Amino acid sequence: MFSFNDTYDAIANTRLHPWVEGFKKAVHKRMADYTHGNISQWIELIKKLPDITPDQIDITNKVSIGSRSQLSDTEFEQLEHLLKQFHPWRKGPYHLFGQHIDTEWRSDWKWDRIKNHISPLDDKIVLDVGCGNGYHCWRMAAQNPKLVLGIDPSQLFLMQFAIMQKYLSDYPVHYLPIGLEYMPQNLDRQGFDTIFSMGVLYHRRSPIDHILHLKNLLKPGGELVLETLVVDGEDDQCLIPRDRYAQMNNVWFIPTTGMLKNWMRKCGLEDVQVANVSTTSTEEQRATDWMTFQSLEHYLDPQDKNLTIEGYPAPKRAFMVARKPLQKKA
Repeated sequence: MFSFNDTYDAIANTRLHPWVEGFKKAVHKRMADYTHGNISQWIELIKKLPDITPDQIDITNKVSIGSRSQLSDTEFEQLEHLLKQFHPWRKGPYHLFGQHIDTEWRSDWKWDRIKNHISPLDDKIVLDVGCGNGYHCWRMAAQNPKLVLGIDPSQLFLMQFAIMQKYLSDYPVHYLPIGLEYMPQNLDRQGFDTIFSMGVLYHRRSPIDHILHLKNLLKPGGELVLETLVVDGEDDQCLIPRDRYAQMNNVWFIPTTGMLKNWMRKCGLEDVQVANVSTTSTEEQRATDWMTFQSLEHYLDPQDKNLTIEGYPAPKRAFMVARKPLQKKA
């Protein structure tokens, strides 16, 4: 079974230490809930990764580990074969000993949109909700945080994270395979300095409850960075898809940016700002050799790329940045 002891030890060395036992119980429950998957086989595959020290690491400009010259041609081909057994690779890209893992999403583009709008992460305790395989966690680590904790319930994403962590273990980045519902309801003054929730809100049946939970996990004065699907329109408008949206059957609410600001203010957040709004292109999200299933181009109207296949506005995403008040309002 996969061990999370290093993660628990890292959390215990921060102000989050009162919650370590709660995290342990949550992970135990979540791991017991797994009814499918290949986690045992994947762990054995990870043991076959090259046991060498990278001659270079770059997590500032990209996530790049080692160089091609460290592997023979045979070892290079073996690494590619091994990595592709963790298909599909959705978030990235990664560069591992010369292997370019060309993921479905250009997650580096998303990071470039937001990195100059967030508060510095130096010495901060950071939570990334719905972190996928942890790509953005590694990019956050370049800013010298005290701790970055990524949470996501996917076994596959956990394994993809573990591949990179094998070579990036000196960075204070950790992963727990749990969803937000397994987190404490309120951390108050022991909370996180910064919380990222990217690509999660529209999957929640209650967006208000999601925002409130995120706020309650922040320490007073902490920053929330929230990215979600949005539509154009007035401040009191929100799209509720009748069935599927871009072939996703778990999209519940897609607000305008004005409505989203109203939600965040209603939840008691301050200094709510729209940091970025961008339409998702088929260059940013697409099928590749590392993610061979259907992707965005298959979900858009073939006659009008401004519409989804169901006739809704094509995906557009907004980054919001807000702050938890230093003091509770009377």
